[in-house]
Amino acid sequence: MPTFTPYHSQYLAHRITLEGVDDDAFAKALTTARVDMNPHQVDAALFALRSPLSKGVILADEVGLGKTIEASLVIAQKWAERKRRILLILPASLRKQWSQELWEKFSLPVTIMETRTHNERVKAGQRRPFEADGTIFITSYEFAARKADELAQIPWDLVVFDEAHRLRNVYRKGASARAKALRDSLRAPFKLLLTATPLQNNIMELYGLVSMIDDKVFGDEASFRTLYAGARTDPAHLMVLRKRLDPICRRTLRRTVQEAGHISYTRRIPATFRFEPHAQEIELYQQVSAFLQRPDTCYLGGKPNALITMSLRKILGSSTFAITETLTRIIHRLAAEQQAQESDVGDLDTIDELAEEMGGMDDEGGDDAAPSRPDRPSAECIAAEVAELTGYRDLAHSIAENAKGERLIRELPALLDAVVNKGGARKAVIFTESVRTQAYLAQRLAEAGFAGQIALLNGSNTDVDSQRIYADWLARHAGTDKVSGSKTADMKAAIVEAFRDE
Repeated sequence: MPTFTPYHSQYLAHRITLEGVDDDAFAKALTTARVDMNPHQVDAALFALRSPLSKGVILADEVGLGKTIEASLVIAQKWAERKRRILLILPASLRKQWSQELWEKFSLPVTIMETRTHNERVKAGQRRPFEADGTIFITSYEFAARKADELAQIPWDLVVFDEAHRLRNVYRKGASARAKALRDSLRAPFKLLLTATPLQNNIMELYGLVSMIDDKVFGDEASFRTLYAGARTDPAHLMVLRKRLDPICRRTLRRTVQEAGHISYTRRIPATFRFEPHAQEIELYQQVSAFLQRPDTCYLGGKPNALITMSLRKILGSSTFAITETLTRIIHRLAAEQQAQESDVGDLDTIDELAEEMGGMDDEGGDDAAPSRPDRPSAECIAAEVAELTGYRDLAHSIAENAKGERLIRELPALLDAVVNKGGARKAVIFTESVRTQAYLAQRLAEAGFAGQIALLNGSNTDVDSQRIYADWLARHAGTDKVSGSKTADMKAAIVEAFRDE
């Protein structure tokens, strides 16, 4: 066995590093993975690791093809190479899911970083709470943006953005401060962007996503818009764009994977049921809708905030119970001589996602927030509008039944029977726009014979049943790695587990 001086050892180690990652080395790094991988997932991971564009790639497979597994393979390889400064930035609701995936399937240590864990590290004397060799950090978009200055101090080996379409408008002047903070603080690291919808409203969103990785790939916004986003864009230019995207973006379609026989999807059998709103529901909808269409109300101002208007329409369409509570907030806002604020539509559980979507509605950029009125509404205007909205609120409050909800209650038992007859579990997931609508449905389902069989999942989960489920889950998993220490993430894990097992 030849002996090497420290100099020769370092030289040979560097030469080995320069050889890159071949298929064999990649396979060895995954020998401990406890997951059945599909060929398209391995190909996507290799694409990310081999990409000639060293600053990162976009993995844009359709929903259900396992982008989480693809990214986990990349993370596992980086970890095996001892490139262990790894950061995952995701919607808050996905933190626990990612934590479990990485630990249970790849044996990778994970820390969910939020206010509590961050403060604990600071109190323990850590000047850089995000700096640690023995763990992968997971955090939310909101928390990462707040700690952008701290993130910029760490020489990350890999940064993963899940649901990366939230960043698609980062190039715009009116882009969210959150997206800009993340872009500016994480320019240097290799970035992996995951999204099933790289293109939603217009082709400029591709420009935005790519600029998150490297703002020099396509040059300036004006040039890209001229070449690829005009109404008279030459088809040949779009072919060139596709080729320019090849080294940085990879997308696999469900039909491609299904035709190859790699994944057998569960057959979905749609069932649509018509319902007719009651006369009072129609009256309420028409009156509130007409109010939202007025060009200059005291509440919305001369230039209504598009996000608030859209959110109010979603709440109005959700249930009369939801709009009742929201109208009460608006009345209090007006009585205090204040204009619309996003907190007025806080009942909408997806307000953050809607805000990101609304960012792409106006391609010309600009801030959608309503400017301050040059003149204050008169006391007469406010009093008249308060009286008008109070009438709508009282009408909504008087409606005891919603036709849509009652139809759901009536049809659900037969649908559950059909699922059982096909070999499935007697369970259903019901989605609502509004937390208040969710509470109304839970009450009606309990009255219809489902009491004790209902689990709620939302942004707060302050109800008694959720707190009981959480306490039982903590007691059951005390002292195990299942407990992350993040209450919001653990609450979600507890409720999902209860729904699955009980």
